[in-house]
Amino acid sequence: MSYEKVAQVKTGLIIGTKQTIKAMKNGEISEVILADDADQQITSKVSRLANELNIPCLRVESMKKLGHACGIDVGAATVAIKR
Repeated sequence: MSYEKVAQVKTGLIIGTKQTIKAMKNGEISEVILADDADQQITSKVSRLANELNIPCLRVESMKKLGHACGIDVGAATVAIKR
């Protein structure tokens, strides 16, 4: 489900952990998607912040599939959808 949602949004995506955290702090994000096979040290920071800011946080199984849904050739650990 989330892969399709990401693929449909395309223009309102923020890809990557650093950019996602920055945008979350700026109040630009409506939803965050995390890959389960990503390094937990990386995704846990995003997950904690999303929890603190009451931003919905969805999980998908594969970084590779998430990256593909974003239209990039590499995996993505974290993707955010802008408001």
